[in-house]
Amino acid sequence: MNIIERGKQFLQSLHEAANRTLWDWKKCPNCGSMNTNRWGTYTRNPWFLDGRREVKVQRYKCKACGPTYSETSPLLKGGSWYAREVHRSAIDHWLHLGTSLRRTAEVLRSWMGKQERYLFWKPLAPPPEPESCHLSASTVHRWLDQAGIKAQESVEGQLEGIADTTSAGVDGLWAKLRGGGKRVVLMLTDSVTGLVFPPIIAKGEESAEGFRQLFARVEQAGLDLEQLRGLTSDGAQGLASYMKRGLSWVQHQRCVWHLWRNLKKPIAEAAKQASEGLGKETAKLKRKEVRKELGKLIHNVIDAASYDQAEQALEALRQHPFGTEIANFLNVHLDHIMVFSLDYYQGLQRVTPEWCWRDFRLRLSHGRNHGSEQRLERATLTWAVYHNFTPAQERYERKRHYRHPGLSPLAVAGFPHENISYLDALEV
Repeated sequence: MNIIERGKQFLQSLHEAANRTLWDWKKCPNCGSMNTNRWGTYTRNPWFLDGRREVKVQRYKCKACGPTYSETSPLLKGGSWYAREVHRSAIDHWLHLGTSLRRTAEVLRSWMGKQERYLFWKPLAPPPEPESCHLSASTVHRWLDQAGIKAQESVEGQLEGIADTTSAGVDGLWAKLRGGGKRVVLMLTDSVTGLVFPPIIAKGEESAEGFRQLFARVEQAGLDLEQLRGLTSDGAQGLASYMKRGLSWVQHQRCVWHLWRNLKKPIAEAAKQASEGLGKETAKLKRKEVRKELGKLIHNVIDAASYDQAEQALEALRQHPFGTEIANFLNVHLDHIMVFSLDYYQGLQRVTPEWCWRDFRLRLSHGRNHGSEQRLERATLTWAVYHNFTPAQERYERKRHYRHPGLSPLAVAGFPHENISYLDALEV
């Protein structure tokens, strides 16, 4: 069952529970007998977004099998002092607004209890009720972890029938755990649709074991690895080692953004070498001139339209008085730089999914909020489901353009989810 089907099933179960009649409740859920009697009521006082309410719950006793049972409401969560809408709102605040757990709890507490910050918003509001709301950050964290457990359960077949991926990108992000521990979040995304496959938490990027686990997980989620043609990465040693053994048919495209970052130091050293022995102002102009010349020559290599043009540009770079070392570096990686230019690898991106980490970092506090590796993994799995259901904004920013404005990765993949949200998929 993929993630959309799971969400539809959960939403349907809520509608069915909301539409149950008194006659439906008379039927015993244990044995199916209609020989039941009402068996008193009890009162609950859960918090809703608009305040605390009193809810009476009807109980029944089955004469056939003996046990009692109670009516249930889709508005409530079993064993919780807070209604379902509060659970969903808290998780959505943390994921969509990028707030901390503490601020999420503070805002919801203020809203429900008409207290604290609510008095800032409405200065003419009457004094708050004597009974105040005590929602805490640890409670929100527990709800988030419960959603993460559901995300873990949905990994198998999560994108089955949805992801028809032939080109993908892989990247990792280091996260700090409470107590000083470090782990890396490894993630694979579809280059065309932007779908994020369930990530994993590894000890590092140097070992092939972490990437073996990553591809085992994405295969479990529904990706056919035999259909994979190209893979974009920053050149991590562990990935290169794993691809030689486990993905030998896949071509490796080097991320051009990471290449430029790696070339920053050689370009600076070449400019410094060119300015040696010159006066201060003359040296400054010389360094600027050399940087500009080398930058243009490197652009001609990395951004060449074909392999032949790249080789010609590489030779021109080698002829530059200070370009030999840089040309030798690019020559080693030239085959991996130009993979995207081949027709067979159309759609393969030239950069790793760095843009995903921008959104990811807003709320995860580099892992410290989660304390343990297991909780960090559950939080990242929850985020991946959220990302796949969330449409890109329609308005362009000054420096950012969205390839599919107004569409979520699932919709781009051809599976619009209509009124199904990621919260339904996580069964919140």
